[in-house]
Amino acid sequence: MKVAIMGAGGVGGYFGARLAHSGSDVHFIARGAHGAALRSQGLQLNSALGDLHLKNLQVTETPQGVGVVDVVLFGVKLWDTEAAAEAIRPLVGPHTVVISFQNGVVKDDILRGVLGPQAVAGGVCYIAATIAAPGVIAHTGMLQKLVFGEYDGSRSARLEAFLQACQSAGIEAEISADIRKSIWEKFVMLVGLSATTAATRLPIGRVRSHPQSRRVLQQIMEEVVAVGLAQGVPLAPDFAADRLRFCDQLPAAMTSSMAHDLERGNPLEVRWLSGDVARRGAELGVPTPANALVHGILALHAEGRKA
Repeated sequence: MKVAIMGAGGVGGYFGARLAHSGSDVHFIARGAHGAALRSQGLQLNSALGDLHLKNLQVTETPQGVGVVDVVLFGVKLWDTEAAAEAIRPLVGPHTVVISFQNGVVKDDILRGVLGPQAVAGGVCYIAATIAAPGVIAHTGMLQKLVFGEYDGSRSARLEAFLQACQSAGIEAEISADIRKSIWEKFVMLVGLSATTAATRLPIGRVRSHPQSRRVLQQIMEEVVAVGLAQGVPLAPDFAADRLRFCDQLPAAMTSSMAHDLERGNPLEVRWLSGDVARRGAELGVPTPANALVHGILALHAEGRKA
């Protein structure tokens, strides 16, 4: 299977490394110091599930020259979505599937607008992975799961083939019959985790163990569920409580990619997370005070330290 990794950060780097190690024809599209390190030194993956050091990777700064692929794993930051979608046009043939494992719930709307609905399947990933240093991906904990699905609910041949590639690579994966619901289920926890760990500058273990911050975490997730229900997503009414129990099972040191970005002075995705919940809530008449507050606080850092 020929796979392109558009955005070789924590998510793309981890899953791309596992796929490449198992024999898939993987092409990493990466720029800057990280891309240079991948080309010169290879990719070092540090993980409790098994370390890897892959040398002689196929790495390029642009999709030009890669050719049409079977699957594009799309993992750029949300503010780069439209430009990156335009850039991957040369990778997309009539049977190619583009699967975004980005944060948020607007990502696939943007991809469909650029590439057309046929090219895009929905995707969700569950992992704590980050770029520890150029060319080095650090995976925290044992969780590493991909969920993907066609928006019409079918089990297409292209996704069945990708499922087999993931399983051969030791990646926990499944095809969802309702990928829109799956994306919103991830969104509920993601918004809670990113909002609280970034706003407090502390990992989830500290957030969930204090009664007041735990209540904030739950309220943020309850607001996301309320907005999703108002938009017709079939979430369980008590889904926020379910996700809170899931948060209790996460490694205590786990944080969010947005918290990492805040610490490093990078731009933040808060506009598409708590900000998107607050925007949708205002349009639907659903109160979202906790998410609006988080968005207001983190908006001061949203453009990054350089800005």
